[in-house]
Amino acid sequence: MVNVLSIQSHVAYGHVGNSSAVFPLQRLGHEVWPVHTVQFSNHTGYGAWTGRVFDGQAVEEVVDGIDARGVLGSCDAVLSGYLGSADIGHAVVGTVARVRAANPAAVYCCDPVIGDVGRGVFVRPGIAEFMRDTAVPAADVVTPNHYELDLLTGRTTTTLDQVRDAVAALQATGPRVVLTTSLDVEDTPDDAVDLLASEGGRHWRVRTPKLDVSVNGAGDAIAALFLAHWSSTGSAGEALGRAAASVFGLLRTTAEAGSREILLVAAQEEFVSPTRTFAVDEV
Repeated sequence: MVNVLSIQSHVAYGHVGNSSAVFPLQRLGHEVWPVHTVQFSNHTGYGAWTGRVFDGQAVEEVVDGIDARGVLGSCDAVLSGYLGSADIGHAVVGTVARVRAANPAAVYCCDPVIGDVGRGVFVRPGIAEFMRDTAVPAADVVTPNHYELDLLTGRTTTTLDQVRDAVAALQATGPRVVLTTSLDVEDTPDDAVDLLASEGGRHWRVRTPKLDVSVNGAGDAIAALFLAHWSSTGSAGEALGRAAASVFGLLRTTAEAGSREILLVAAQEEFVSPTRTFAVDEV
């Protein structure tokens, strides 16, 4: 079991941010300390929502309270995702420094949410630069999608060799482990999705069937699952295989039900015992 401090957005209805990351971690037997950066009624993809955005001070105040319990030294990992402002980002990175001071073995997993193919950059001005210059260099593990990998490294990658070079460039800034999701290179079949995990100069790829589903929150879930399995196994390749299988099962359950929200609870057995596994190939 690991103790994870997860600093992310939260919605009452649906599953994005902490609402997507916390339960899979708990279902795997890990303890999670969620700190919310926003509290909304639902994710913003609906076009209308209620609730409020918290600032960096609000995050720091919650962490102060956790620290007052004398437990930061037992925190094994910090996980972060979408950042609504650079102010929140600085609070996250400051929290990582506090946790590492209490437990030098603690790791930071940063999901550098910036944008995606077809949507472009969808975060506020300054966030992409903050991710590139501050958050990613502070992280041990980063989980960009293919679009974000290119953006963070200033490259355009269309082949596996180019992706490996981009990953190496990103690792040179700080993170040891890179999980690249939604990978689409020239040898990726049209009916498939690739994921690539990279650590120590080695790279592992998993290829899963492409599903007819468009939902929010799957990226938050796979970042949490990958962190959990990497922390437990110490292997990026093994963590990739387990996380990919679980998220495929989650998305397949969601697609079969025609749900707009990922069916996190209905598919919970997929986190523990995925119904379908996929080959992990070193590339």
